[in-house]
Amino acid sequence: MPDPRNSPDLTQLRQQIDRIDLQLLSLLNQRAALAEQVGEVKKREGSPLFRPDRVAQVIESVQAANPGPLKGQHVAAIWRELMSACLALEAPQRVAILGPEGTFCEQAAIEYFGSSADFAYCGNFDEVFHAVAAGTAEFGVVGVENSSEGVVTRSLDMFLRTPCHIVGEVSLLVRHHLLRAREGLEGIEVVLAHPQALAQCQTWLSRHLPHAERRPVSSNAEGARLAASNPAWAGIASERSAQKYALHVLAHAIQDDAHNRTRFAIICLPQTLATPEPSGHDCTSMVVSVPNRPGAVHDLLVPLKTHAVSMTRIESRPARNGQWEYYFYIDIEGHPAQPHVAAALSELQRLCAFYKVLGTYPVAA
Repeated sequence: MPDPRNSPDLTQLRQQIDRIDLQLLSLLNQRAALAEQVGEVKKREGSPLFRPDRVAQVIESVQAANPGPLKGQHVAAIWRELMSACLALEAPQRVAILGPEGTFCEQAAIEYFGSSADFAYCGNFDEVFHAVAAGTAEFGVVGVENSSEGVVTRSLDMFLRTPCHIVGEVSLLVRHHLLRAREGLEGIEVVLAHPQALAQCQTWLSRHLPHAERRPVSSNAEGARLAASNPAWAGIASERSAQKYALHVLAHAIQDDAHNRTRFAIICLPQTLATPEPSGHDCTSMVVSVPNRPGAVHDLLVPLKTHAVSMTRIESRPARNGQWEYYFYIDIEGHPAQPHVAAALSELQRLCAFYKVLGTYPVAA
């Protein structure tokens, strides 16, 4: 057994850490200087400054080489922030997200781009799409689906109205907390949150605050911001929002589904970033319509079955042309660069009155 008298004391250990910190700082700045040179080369060549596939590649590489004791997910988080900071030196990426600060959309954006991105806060998802389509933001992050409440219909509609396409996704575990400017449930008259959050927490609200008005607002963070201004109001939002608006967390994780998740799509114009190369674990999203005749929807599924392509989601939305026609939003496994997927999509397209691929992108872990 080692003699504790020969072990370094706290002061010595801290001195070692301080020396390593200075070495790390020097190496980080060397990396940043190289990243700036990479940015100059990319600008001369006209190639994309932000390459999510390159970010994923680097993170996977350092995770594979990690000897410990740091855990893999912590290594990933450190390197994502490092690469985000270096990219900010090359050219800050402007990312449109749902505001105000503290939304789950912001959290998803940080997980994808890192906290050094230049976030533009929007009042709703329509504004996010418009910012990207107009070129005032290079990228946008929008909610597309919740595991409890289903699709975010407004986002689906906006894919039809803008040229934006999907280049990535984030799957976020969403925990809703009840927040208030003072402690205790007594005297809460209004609960403010995004409509989906109110729906996801209805069982808890009915049991604990049955007489409180449930007031929908543009985002959970906006509900938290408003709750900070009135002691009779409470918001449903994240712990990040509680910290941002100096609110008490009265109840943790009040959502009905303990495994509640929301998918966020990363969108941009095709000229900003083209369809990512195959990753081996990809999703292709599309929207189609078919002639209004018997068996038309069934016929859509035949090419997928014939070529062994798995469909992971199908949703219908009214075409709003007064003819009782519908658009179908479909997700399939795979990348069009794969021959069996390309064959299935080619046959499917011939059956459609309208056909648009919304994007092909790596599936979120």
